[in-house]
Amino acid sequence: MKLFINWDITSQLIEGWSTPNLYGLLFVSGLIIGYFVIKRIYRFENIEDDKLDKLVFYMVLATIIGARLGHVFFYGPYFDQVSSEGIVLERGYFSNPLDIIKVWEGGLASHGGAIAILIALKIYSKKVIQKPFMWILDRIVAPVAIAGAFIRLGNLVNHEIVGDITNVPWGFKFLHNYNDLYNYGLENIPIRHPAQLYESICCIFIFAILLFLFWKKDAWKKPGLMFGTFLILLFSSRFFIEFVKLGQASRDEYLFINTGQMLSIPFVLVGIYILWNTLGKYKS
Repeated sequence: MKLFINWDITSQLIEGWSTPNLYGLLFVSGLIIGYFVIKRIYRFENIEDDKLDKLVFYMVLATIIGARLGHVFFYGPYFDQVSSEGIVLERGYFSNPLDIIKVWEGGLASHGGAIAILIALKIYSKKVIQKPFMWILDRIVAPVAIAGAFIRLGNLVNHEIVGDITNVPWGFKFLHNYNDLYNYGLENIPIRHPAQLYESICCIFIFAILLFLFWKKDAWKKPGLMFGTFLILLFSSRFFIEFVKLGQASRDEYLFINTGQMLSIPFVLVGIYILWNTLGKYKS
């Protein structure tokens, strides 16, 4: 007898209402926890509260806009997918531009969020905090990691970003995944890796490691140590999890490594470069 988990939880909190939903609640919860983490760091370094408020504004805006546009441009679909009978199987963003702003329906790309956050923090470091760019990068990565954990849990309740078909005993049957319902029918839904859960667990471990470095190893005194470690751990874990994850772009079916993996490689390389330089400067 196969062991698996029937995943029937949905994002809907009120029957018949698409919002508010559990996905949004998890998303906001991650941001709130991240806020309290960075607040403690700012107080430790005697940074004024008004600069923290501005940081929250920059981060929330960059996360939502960047992650959403990243999903739209990196993964698509760009245009409606229509069957031979003229039935729209999947809506495309360029065919339905208003769908781009429907963040509550899911569809956020961490790589897009990362790029937007870097741009926003560059502006913040120069215009608001007036400290080196690496200073703010080192202090924001732990909050970003814990926020990422909650966002992936949101993907889990949304039955999206699922893993490949598997026989592992902890596999999930995503009973509300549209593609599986359409391709297999309710009675034959396949068992899949809970890739969202894998990524969430990795983010929690990364969060714990970063806090340990900051508070126990005085990483705040070594510019680049936190940020370099974060890039290597987060995007390396993303790269390897993609091997058991269903590609999010149609082209991924034909590629040796998928879109998520290709986008992760530059971040890992940059992290290695930053960490190498930092350790070289501070080695005893």
